[in-house]
Amino acid sequence: MDRLTALFRSYTGRDAEKCVALSPSGSRRRYFRLSAGDVSLIGVHGTDLDENRAFIALSGHFRSKGLRVPEVLAVSDDGMYYLQQDLGDVLLYDTLADARRTGDYGPAERALLLRAVSELPAIQVEGARGLDFSVCYPSDAFNARMVDFDLNYFKYCFLKPTSVEFNEEMLQDDFERLKEDLLQDVPDAFMYRDFQARNIMLHDGELWYIDFQGGRRGPLEYDLASFVWQARARYPEDLRRALVDTYMDALGKYMSVDKEAFRERLRTFVLFRTLQVLGAYGFRGRIEKRSHFLESIPYALENLRELVSTPFERYPYLSAILEKLVRTGPGLPQQPDGLLHVHIYSFSYKKGIPEDLSGNGGGYVFDCRSVHNPGKYERFRTMTGLDREVQDFLEEDGEIITFLGHVFPLVDAHVERFVSRGFTHLQVSFGCTGGQHRSAYSAQKLAEHLAGRPGVRVHLHHRELGIERTL
Repeated sequence: MDRLTALFRSYTGRDAEKCVALSPSGSRRRYFRLSAGDVSLIGVHGTDLDENRAFIALSGHFRSKGLRVPEVLAVSDDGMYYLQQDLGDVLLYDTLADARRTGDYGPAERALLLRAVSELPAIQVEGARGLDFSVCYPSDAFNARMVDFDLNYFKYCFLKPTSVEFNEEMLQDDFERLKEDLLQDVPDAFMYRDFQARNIMLHDGELWYIDFQGGRRGPLEYDLASFVWQARARYPEDLRRALVDTYMDALGKYMSVDKEAFRERLRTFVLFRTLQVLGAYGFRGRIEKRSHFLESIPYALENLRELVSTPFERYPYLSAILEKLVRTGPGLPQQPDGLLHVHIYSFSYKKGIPEDLSGNGGGYVFDCRSVHNPGKYERFRTMTGLDREVQDFLEEDGEIITFLGHVFPLVDAHVERFVSRGFTHLQVSFGCTGGQHRSAYSAQKLAEHLAGRPGVRVHLHHRELGIERTL
């Protein structure tokens, strides 16, 4: 932070009065808002010098073409820190939050989305003119290696951990055909690579484009597929058609477009992008244990389900495997009903804390292992905390009564506040050694304590016992 405040002083001639850390949004780069009086800038500490150089070079080039991207104003001598224009805090993604939740995109939301895709060809085509692609990071072009990386990402991080069995050689044959099709006739265009609503900001009534440092020379269809088929966007089919048509009309200002051929090629890229996204969700969710990505899997599978409803004749084995995958994969979660859904778990610490699949995080995890353990006694070994004999033992001992006497007021206050604020999810988990006695008792009692409250739906999960109930 000292390096950024020094850079701010050097550029503005003023000491920063405030320096506030901003959300990294999953990136290893760190962002800060530095301000003094009416001057406000964004300070960036990038951890990769080549990535910093790519962003700085691309920003300068795009601005020379009249494209709305943040201006880089000052760079440290070592290239690891820089200051850029402050575009505020309003992301297109956040502006669309209500529509994304309900699936109901009104005229205002549709207008913003159509504007975004209508401006994309300028970035791809005008932005590529005169661009030295060697500045791109980590590669200057969409190529066979990138396709292999992403298809293997899907195979190893998503497909293999499922119950779907497949012949790896036959799958690879179709992967090779898919790769051949993706790499056909790649134009001299700039492929943004991460063109999505999170990377578009609203500032002074205009759309501004950020986080393009991973872009490179590549196919036009990739970015459109990424935007229109973004997993959690839930765009209705008529809006998807309008977005594609609007994009093709805008692209027609730069080149001749065979719309039928474009749509067919776009479908291939939607398939590829969906597989890449599932690979990412598998890695970030199942391996890195990040619940937001786990929660996104059903949405990506829903996109895949629609895609393979018409098989890909060029990739028959891949199509067959994907049809099996969408039949066995999780479906979309139920839509919000205005209730606070409280999910209560019992679990064994030996098997890990339950994931919060809502993506909201927070809530409580209570450790029951300080309470006298019925599992130490032979007569209770085959019983659970749901059996009357175990419950009598715990209640007569009294430790668990004291324990829950602290837990209930905490959860009660949380539930009351969440209901009043219209929140939809809260998770409470109780863990013990085996997830059989103390945690099961505690989860059961809390569920009974909360059941029947206005505005609350209680879901009870005894994970290690294989019992689930809605009260």
